[in-house]
Amino acid sequence: MLSRRYLWIGIFVVMNLGAVQAQAETIQVTIDKLVFSPVAINAKIGDTIEWVNTDILDHTATVKGGWEVLMPAGKSASLVLQEVGLFEYYCRFHPNMKARVTVE
Repeated sequence: MLSRRYLWIGIFVVMNLGAVQAQAETIQVTIDKLVFSPVAINAKIGDTIEWVNTDILDHTATVKGGWEVLMPAGKSASLVLQEVGLFEYYCRFHPNMKARVTVE
């Protein structure tokens, strides 16, 4: 017979596993006419951002001191988010193109 202590530990583990198994999502950002859209997104660790570049120019999603993703003209590229924070990114080739992602 299991003691109450082990029963409660089992319930706690099952409840926490349910929270951990949340499905990661893919969030799409379109680049059109030198604009990221949407310009601000909220995400969680494990989510993927997919940038779809519909322009005839190459672009990047660059975080100073952080990551950089290159999107060739007419192509897509993606990044799996691995840390919490507010990340303001821009295109290295066109610095007026700016956007941000908040990762919780």
